[in-house]
Amino acid sequence: MTGYAGQALLDALDAHGLEDWQGLPGGLRARFATGDFMTGLGLVQEIARLAEDANHHPDVTLTFPTVGVSLISHDVDAVTDRDLTLAGRISALAREQGIAADSRGLQVVDLGLDTADSARIAPFWAALLTGDASNVGEKGVIDPTGQSPRVWFQPADPHEVAHQRFHPDVWVPAAEAADRIRAAVAAGGRIVDDSALPRFTVLTDPDGNRACVCSLEGR
Repeated sequence: MTGYAGQALLDALDAHGLEDWQGLPGGLRARFATGDFMTGLGLVQEIARLAEDANHHPDVTLTFPTVGVSLISHDVDAVTDRDLTLAGRISALAREQGIAADSRGLQVVDLGLDTADSARIAPFWAALLTGDASNVGEKGVIDPTGQSPRVWFQPADPHEVAHQRFHPDVWVPAAEAADRIRAAVAAGGRIVDDSALPRFTVLTDPDGNRACVCSLEGR
């Protein structure tokens, strides 16, 4: 089964004409502007019907004005053709009901922690964030409930003098990365390193604390 990630995922979205959906870490995401709770509930019920027919089930979030949908094939930990197919069916369903997609501002925030010994500290962060010290995988802390930010460990040389160890990775759709960077700079930030564009840009706040704006483009 083919799994799509990084730039290949963005290319697959374009090839399938899935303009409602954004590729982000953790799969495909879309948001539909239902406008009220009952309209959203009706859309969720129809999405559930499509999911049952496909035997492939998305994560769905219902709020008063919107319905959010996230798709990934957990058996391969990647987006596959069945996710793309179901995404197209969900978009078609929303259009039939006169519900527009509004996926602006969708994002995933990761916390990167610099460490010279991730094996030593990972159990602490897993226990602190999830209540179970064994919730650690190759990509960092795993929260089975999806409630905590993703925490990953960045290799660093041992050092005695403390420095900033955490930095947030703010993942946005590729088309929105430049606007997010401009907004951060306009708010007093500064670009430290943009040599890895379009994959990520390193910025600092006025105190020198660093953060990255990331996208899947070019990965």
